[in-house]
Amino acid sequence: MKTFGGPVLFLDRDDINTDEIIPARYLTEITKADLKPYILEDLKLPGFDPKGEKTRGARVIVTRANFGCGSSREHAPWVLEVNGITVVVGESFARIFRQNMFNCGMAAIELPKETVDRLFAYRDCPDANIALDLDGQVLTMSGGGRSDSCPFQIAPFDKALVMAGGWVDYADRNY
Repeated sequence: MKTFGGPVLFLDRDDINTDEIIPARYLTEITKADLKPYILEDLKLPGFDPKGEKTRGARVIVTRANFGCGSSREHAPWVLEVNGITVVVGESFARIFRQNMFNCGMAAIELPKETVDRLFAYRDCPDANIALDLDGQVLTMSGGGRSDSCPFQIAPFDKALVMAGGWVDYADRNY
């Protein structure tokens, strides 16, 4: 089973779209692995380096509202997956992107703006880390010698998809 959590990449902006997650010019690649080097290549944020150590080492993304908007391509969750990202936490997600995350066995966790703001208070901690307890539905943020826990909601079927490793594994076990 996957580990859900790890070092955090903070992307402090609303409306990060699928073309910024994986540029459309790479959608002709043959395998998921071929997408790996292009993660977040076109995302423009002050001080953000898509090829930097923080991006390469991230296992969790904390972002703002409407993450994954734009085209409804499955490539956006795929590029996160092949880069080891298992969790995206935000105020909201584009509906199809969110479901594609669950279908790929990854967690898309929606939290209220005030809670996301509390998580962003850790962005300057070099050891910022999130641990996700899917069974207990609790997210724990730690870094800089402090920690903060918060509950989250996930629909039972979406949780089952994530726990199974995605839709294909879920279907293999249940049908």
